[in-house]
Amino acid sequence: MSLRPSFLCNVLQSLVLLAFCLCPLPAQPALGSIQGQVTLEGSGQPIHEALVTSPQLRRVISTDEKGLFVIDHLRPGNYDLIVHLGQLSDTRQRVTVEAGKTVRVAFQLGIRPVREHINVTATGSQVTAQESLQVVTSLESTELITRMAPSLGGALDEVPGVNRRSFGPGNERPVIRGFDGDRVLVLQDGMPTGTMSSSSGDHGEPINVASAERVEIIRGPATLLYGSNAIGGVVNVVGYGNHLHEHQHQTLSGNLAASGGSANGMFGGSGGFEYGHKGWLLWGGGGGQRTSDYQTPVGRIFNSATDSRNTYAGFGKYNDKAYFNLEYTFGEGNYGVPFAGEIHSHEGEEHSDHDHSTAEEAEKIGIGWRRHNLRGELGFTRIPRVVENFTLVLNHTDWNHREMEGGAIGTEFFNKQTVYRGAFDQKQRGNLTGTFGFWGMQRDFRAIGEEALAPPTGQSAFALFALEEMTFDRVKWQFGGRFERNGFQPTGLVDRSFTAFSGSAGFAVPLPHEFTFATNYSHAARAPGLEELYNHGPHAGNLTYEIGNRNLSVERSNGVEASLRKLSEHFHLEANLFLYQFSDFIFLAPTGEREAGLPVARYLQGNARFWGFDGRADLETVRNLWVKLGFDSVNAALTDLHTGLPRIPPRRLRLGLDYRPGRFSFEPELAMASRQDRTYFDETETAGYLVANFRASYAIATSHTTHIFSVDAFNLGNRLWRNHLSFIKDLAPEIGRGIRFGYTLRFF
Repeated sequence: MSLRPSFLCNVLQSLVLLAFCLCPLPAQPALGSIQGQVTLEGSGQPIHEALVTSPQLRRVISTDEKGLFVIDHLRPGNYDLIVHLGQLSDTRQRVTVEAGKTVRVAFQLGIRPVREHINVTATGSQVTAQESLQVVTSLESTELITRMAPSLGGALDEVPGVNRRSFGPGNERPVIRGFDGDRVLVLQDGMPTGTMSSSSGDHGEPINVASAERVEIIRGPATLLYGSNAIGGVVNVVGYGNHLHEHQHQTLSGNLAASGGSANGMFGGSGGFEYGHKGWLLWGGGGGQRTSDYQTPVGRIFNSATDSRNTYAGFGKYNDKAYFNLEYTFGEGNYGVPFAGEIHSHEGEEHSDHDHSTAEEAEKIGIGWRRHNLRGELGFTRIPRVVENFTLVLNHTDWNHREMEGGAIGTEFFNKQTVYRGAFDQKQRGNLTGTFGFWGMQRDFRAIGEEALAPPTGQSAFALFALEEMTFDRVKWQFGGRFERNGFQPTGLVDRSFTAFSGSAGFAVPLPHEFTFATNYSHAARAPGLEELYNHGPHAGNLTYEIGNRNLSVERSNGVEASLRKLSEHFHLEANLFLYQFSDFIFLAPTGEREAGLPVARYLQGNARFWGFDGRADLETVRNLWVKLGFDSVNAALTDLHTGLPRIPPRRLRLGLDYRPGRFSFEPELAMASRQDRTYFDETETAGYLVANFRASYAIATSHTTHIFSVDAFNLGNRLWRNHLSFIKDLAPEIGRGIRFGYTLRFF
């Protein structure tokens, strides 16, 4: 891959900034320390390899064989300590360090229904969801094992504010608060996956969540840290590797997971290990998953089977002042695209649920994919200047997928993407701390075949960003900005470039009775996507004959969010309101014409508005019996045209119980949605539904292992229901009655 001069210039600018910030000043003397122990709730056994972090220090260490840890070289002041380990609950304490003295603390971890989840996506460092200004949800491996799905979107569909867009189960992709495509950024360990799932309804994001330690979801703009593709939100899949808690530790740790189920013949498994010795770390793992055609109340959906495999390996060297690591990941698989052959053969005709025999006679269309990823990371800690830590990440992805039509390649896509990101964590100066840095990207895109709608195109981007925090009397203020420049170089067409600024400001304030109120304002900007600029031709994956617009300008939004939260031993509340006003919103506008059997639509710009609410509430009514409520609603419209936008999710409500006698958990649940009749031009409505589900699990925790056995029975009444965000909702209802079994092991 050739490097363009603009890309090299951006790298040089970044190195100059790095050299300035790493220039040393005299170190300040260490003044105090914290010593502590982490034990298992109930038995009092010490817990090995528990992770201890402090948001103020942005430093992570692990406990030894006796559950002990030490944090030294501390200035006098207040520090929040958060302890985390896999499936066990996160706990925290605030301690005060005095000059020349040692503070001693103790923590107990257990398995609880309400926990203080740690995330890194919201700010770039480890914070809890409770104290984050943005709305962020973390799903741990314990929760993910019961949400097994052929692709990422299906695994996250039950999270309030998150839905799934699909053209069959193999290509489901997360939709956040009605935002889809190039407005939702999917990350793996904090870096873009490099796939093409945002460009078409039949392109998937084939990440095996069984190989993830957790998944973090930001609802709302995250453009400051992650760029214009995050104008609607971010999904970050965090693996078991050592990327996001850089620290040295000893001995062997690892994980195993297995799952299987009915209604789609699902079977999958994964495993991984991490071995440390004298500052060196070696890790690796992999997994796979297969499903057959899924069953619905009206029969089997032909050509909906999936198959995927992934493996990874890496190593790193860590000490108290610096570290580096390198990891290689490989994934491959294939999935069917239901009714795609029938759409190709009979474009423009009406279909019904009784057309399944016709679908089996049509040409079978599927997608085979392959992904190579190489990631390197370099970091420095305890730097004697204005910064505490510096991290530089370089990530290269080589993505290829082939659209197979009856055994022959119809269209083949190649997407190579290199991204680098440097972040400086500032030393705390009085009330001020924060993160600033640089980011750059180079992409080479090429497509061959009948759906090669855009010319070969190079894309380059560079950005500078800063996210600052100030704390006054427990009120936390956060503000920041990002300058980003994107350039497109299409073969045979005129180059385009876009420069935009995104900024945000907000605060979080504690209220009486353990409540927290957080609100923020954001101005976010997104450069047009490659497909929006240059696509021209029949695009069966979007059921449209698309005509791009080379004159598109930057899409901008102004948004306000407000959140009320409470986390206590017996009650958890998160209630969020949001409003986003868009100018120059990019959308596909039908012309009323037809071409190649598909409706013609042009990319245009106009004003749009998104507003709604989402959240959850968990209440312990009597001992060990919890009532759980989840809800979300979004209303989105093109205000100039006074019409709704396509594939906007209906209002949803989830009501359930969680009974936890001892090591058991029993969770019956009702999931319901309203009718969606606010549609876009010729989009069809979908009826409301009510579906009954049941989950149960059994957990065993010791000082060195946790075992969780789970069962998930879904759609117990075998109800017929449709996903409004499915491109083929008129042809294929959702999965019928079924059951899934799961097992996960974590050893440390």
